[in-house]
Amino acid sequence: QVQLVESGGGLVQAGGSLRLSCAASGFTFSTHSMGWFRQAPGKEREFVAAITESGGRAYYADSVRGRFTISRDNAKNTVYLQLNNLKFEDTAVYYCAASPYRGNYYSFGTYRYWGLGTQVTVSS
Repeated sequence: QVQLVESGGGLVQAGGSLRLSCAASGFTFSTHSMGWFRQAPGKEREFVAAITESGGRAYYADSVRGRFTISRDNAKNTVYLQLNNLKFEDTAVYYCAASPYRGNYYSFGTYRYWGLGTQVTVSS
């Protein structure tokens, strides 16, 4: 049974930091690229960051580049998202997702498996 379980969300003041984790099981983690998406109330789910199977390349949305960092530990079947210098507009539910494909990392439809999300709330 495939599972992606996010953790690490919470309430933080603007300018603060959080580290999200996503623990994967039920599939071969090291052969899947991993992504983070987010969805704010009343808005569509949007791409945040992605990382290739080996961790060799990372991709970011313009809105988070330079503030967020995605990484992975294939030995622990876990992907991380470090969120620094958080802004009020970063408030959203953050989802991790796994894709068996290469490329098109920005697209929601690329990803086969999804977690249930973790809430990040940034107070201004």
